[in-house]
Amino acid sequence: MSGRQLQVAVIGAGASGLCAARHLLAKPHIFAPPVVYEQSTGVGGTWVYTERTGKDDHGLPIQSSMYRDLRTNLPKEIMGFPDFPFEASPTSFIHHTDVKSYLEKYTEHFEIQRHIKFLTYVELLKPVSRPTEDAHSSWEITSLNLKSQSRSLERYDSVIVCNGHYSDPLIPHIPGIENFKGQSMHSHEYRFAEPFRGKNLILLGAGSSGIDIALELCLVANQVVLVYKDSFTSSLLPSNCLLVKGVNKCSQTGVIGNDGIEYPADVLMFCTGYNYTFPFLAKDVGLNVKDHRITPLYKHIVHTTFPTLFFIGICKTVCPFPLFHNQVLFALASLDGTYRLPPKPKMDATTEHEYQSSLQNGIPHRHFHKLDSLQWEYNNELRSLAKRDPLPPVFKDLYEANKEIRKQDLCNYKRFNYKIVSHDTWIKVSPELL
Repeated sequence: MSGRQLQVAVIGAGASGLCAARHLLAKPHIFAPPVVYEQSTGVGGTWVYTERTGKDDHGLPIQSSMYRDLRTNLPKEIMGFPDFPFEASPTSFIHHTDVKSYLEKYTEHFEIQRHIKFLTYVELLKPVSRPTEDAHSSWEITSLNLKSQSRSLERYDSVIVCNGHYSDPLIPHIPGIENFKGQSMHSHEYRFAEPFRGKNLILLGAGSSGIDIALELCLVANQVVLVYKDSFTSSLLPSNCLLVKGVNKCSQTGVIGNDGIEYPADVLMFCTGYNYTFPFLAKDVGLNVKDHRITPLYKHIVHTTFPTLFFIGICKTVCPFPLFHNQVLFALASLDGTYRLPPKPKMDATTEHEYQSSLQNGIPHRHFHKLDSLQWEYNNELRSLAKRDPLPPVFKDLYEANKEIRKQDLCNYKRFNYKIVSHDTWIKVSPELL
């Protein structure tokens, strides 16, 4: 791009947005200080806990899905940004408030705070012109100051979208749901277990949150029925937790499983994940979300029609902060000339090849952005293209080890603590007492 400083906007001051701002600030000879748009009053995104659900004081949907007693399901030793590790402490699986505190320290250390426009809602992001062979598109952002209710229009050379994907609940239709007489809700609204004391609950979805919430509820509920779709771990579960594979329909008093048995419920909770949503994007941006796959994105990041528009954090089932770090390095490498993006036809062809290979390997369309064990090759590819050294192998080794320990003992895996002793070695230290 041109020799002047590039003006880059960041949408969102959660972990990925803070990471983008940190690396933009690290290259002042290339990038002007970023402008970070954040609709809340503080940093942290989904790591900000509030007991409030529904709408906030400004009539906007509550963004966070955090619940009061959540502890991380990854050891903090591999959760941090590679250039800013968590402070040493005995506990590996930390409370969500510790993660929020970590992000606040990251913000302070890299002097990001003064570049954030808090209480600022992005209403519209649109390209000013379509890119050509000789020139990239620039961008206009229309934003609303939620305090003064004044609007601003600003232009940028590039925009990095970091608005998260844990705020718009996905609620699939179940036949007969309209007949159910109990309470139905999404885990997005769950905050703590006490209101469900003595009740029968059915949780639809056995992903990470579904399992974690089920284990919390088992401490107070009469019975928790955890409905899973494909397969489930052989781990022991509490005696009042019942596993059911699939539901057929709802009745007035519960659900009827695929096994034909009716399971009574006072509460039906959807732990079914979230939709990708970008309500501020103009239609001519041409971003398509179809059954949880976003196109046209190159490497899950770059909009191939508008290659100065980036999306950080789309990928799921990953070690998030290291992944954000690597995605940002790649995006900025494409802006500062370290890496030259291929032409649009080649980027689209590469992505289509990756998609078809994914399908052939048995990965459903809706899980194209779900990386899991594929994240390590992906991370190192991004780092290589950005001319950075590979991620230390200990990240992969401990992540994969924790995944296996978790499968074997869902109730107790967070008791274990770990210590990294070198770039490729970790050790298990004494577990916490029950």
